[in-house]
Amino acid sequence: MVEAWLILVTAVPLMAASIAVVTQNVRAAEYANLVAAFVCLVAAIWLAIHVDGARTFVAGYVLFDALGAWTLVCTCAVYFLASIYAVGYMRLLKEEIARLPSFYALFALFAATMISGPLMNNIGVYWIAIELTTLVSTFLVGFERGQESTEAAWKYIIVVSAGISLALLGTILFYWAGSLVIGPTYDMTWDTLRRAAPRMNPALTKMAFFLVLVGYGTKAGLAPMHTWLPDAHSEGPAPVSAMLSGALLNTAMLGIARFLTITDAASPSRLPRMVLVAFGAFSLLVAALFIVRQQGIKRLMAYSSVEHMGVLALGFGFGGPLAIAAVLYHMLNHSLNKSLMFFGAGNAMRLYGTKDVDGIRNVWQRLPVSGALWLAGAVAITGAPPFGLFLSELTLMRAGFATSFAWAVIVLLVLLIVIFIGFINHFRKMYLESRGAERSDVDGTTPGTVGAWMTLPMWLALVPVFVFGIWWPQTLWHFFAMVASDLGGGPR
Repeated sequence: MVEAWLILVTAVPLMAASIAVVTQNVRAAEYANLVAAFVCLVAAIWLAIHVDGARTFVAGYVLFDALGAWTLVCTCAVYFLASIYAVGYMRLLKEEIARLPSFYALFALFAATMISGPLMNNIGVYWIAIELTTLVSTFLVGFERGQESTEAAWKYIIVVSAGISLALLGTILFYWAGSLVIGPTYDMTWDTLRRAAPRMNPALTKMAFFLVLVGYGTKAGLAPMHTWLPDAHSEGPAPVSAMLSGALLNTAMLGIARFLTITDAASPSRLPRMVLVAFGAFSLLVAALFIVRQQGIKRLMAYSSVEHMGVLALGFGFGGPLAIAAVLYHMLNHSLNKSLMFFGAGNAMRLYGTKDVDGIRNVWQRLPVSGALWLAGAVAITGAPPFGLFLSELTLMRAGFATSFAWAVIVLLVLLIVIFIGFINHFRKMYLESRGAERSDVDGTTPGTVGAWMTLPMWLALVPVFVFGIWWPQTLWHFFAMVASDLGGGPR
């Protein structure tokens, strides 16, 4: 039964992409993608409910475990929300209407690659899945074919491919370290390397992990390898930005977490976790500095993504059941919340005809419903109560104080305060200041209206983020404990 659901969750987006390509009909492509996204979300939730330890399928190439199932839920939730939003948003790009079937084909294919990544049991095939996400999403980043979007797409593929090349080198070193113990030919699965790790050369595994950390850290948007992220997130269509931030970054962070378990098993040294925590803290610092001074509305959201990937890096670096629970809870809440933020940014951009904070004013009057949802999302994304990110960050701080990385918790607390002040100040200007007028010449489009398609997914994202802020279901504690047991390791 599980195998059938796994086939369903990976095959349905491919079917939607095929329908878009074959029919070349905008409405058929829209609704095929929307149905595929809904089916994927249902399948991901079913799989998460029925996960019971790690199981493999397809001759050991497919891994179904709790961490992969949770990442699937986050990915499919964003895919579903972004698919709803895309129906309304992409129709406003009237000059691109003939190309919309191609957009939806790429969009569904992008979802399929992200869904496949967490299910890959072979570390080499996992690398291929991550590289495929880059190749497909590059065309989505540059979909609008403007000068800035084309430049962002080139920067994205060059920087990320360079990082992924380092991840490939790290993967090869992990294979080499394993071959010295197991033999020249063996299955490069996560479990095989974990079991062989205690006999593997510690120095070689550390070097391999650092390469993997930099490589997949580039994909995850950790500073200082984050340079592609602000451009790609700000220049791609809003539903693509939501997918990049709310789903793609998680798939790369998952790889870092799994490679960390191999490194932990190979050596008792705390150095790998220390480096991961340092990357997380530095990402928060970079995000804070740029958020305070940022003027591009979607770039503001992009640097917020750097911040939250830093939070995830801290949690995985801390280790232990409480930190892992906080990380996974944060992952879901960030995926939902950041989708909401990019939807709100897309609405404002289309209505005001600008990407600049200074050109967006009187949001209360111009966008009474979606503007209120966007403002609530802005409060939530900064980690303020009573929303889910506050609860996950508070839990992460509790876990961090129980480790030798208490200094990182202090850094986290200080920078979160700075980010809150800087982020909310931008929204204060957009909501309370009256300067600014509607413009239509900034991005080459005429201002559009915000319909139900562009408001509904904001509600669907905000409600669970609010609920998770006041109620942490006990069932999730048991699920997160299962993930922590699979990952192993503990506070250092």
